[in-house]
Amino acid sequence: MRSDEWWMCRAIELARRCPPSNTAFSVGAVIVAADGTELASGYSRENDPRAHAEETALAKVAGDPRLGNATVYSTLEPCSTRASRSRTCTELILDAGITRVVIAWREPALFVPDCVGVELLRQQGVAVRELSELAEAAKAPNAHLNLEAER
Repeated sequence: MRSDEWWMCRAIELARRCPPSNTAFSVGAVIVAADGTELASGYSRENDPRAHAEETALAKVAGDPRLGNATVYSTLEPCSTRASRSRTCTELILDAGITRVVIAWREPALFVPDCVGVELLRQQGVAVRELSELAEAAKAPNAHLNLEAER
């Protein structure tokens, strides 16, 4: 079985494919079944200028019974507030029955203040792991944004 770090590096590679945006983060996401099979992947703005990475990946496997034991690897904390769609990535993950989420960094308040995706997921029994040692690599595709102002 591949490690959480390996899958996060795969998600980071996907984030590098994102068309840059001055109003949204570049994020990669991979959904992995309990047996280690990659079910789907996606990245921000992959096929829609408003699409988030988790949303894109989940849409590719909607209804798959393996989602209940799957892990979502996302380079950024799933959104808990969203201006461009009616459903947040946190809601989509919960609706899919995902039981585990691994992220590299928490969403800064650059676009939406007080993201609480991790807290909402944990409140609903989803196990969340943060790989802070990969945060800088996950932030790199967002170098065009003023992330330094958030520190």
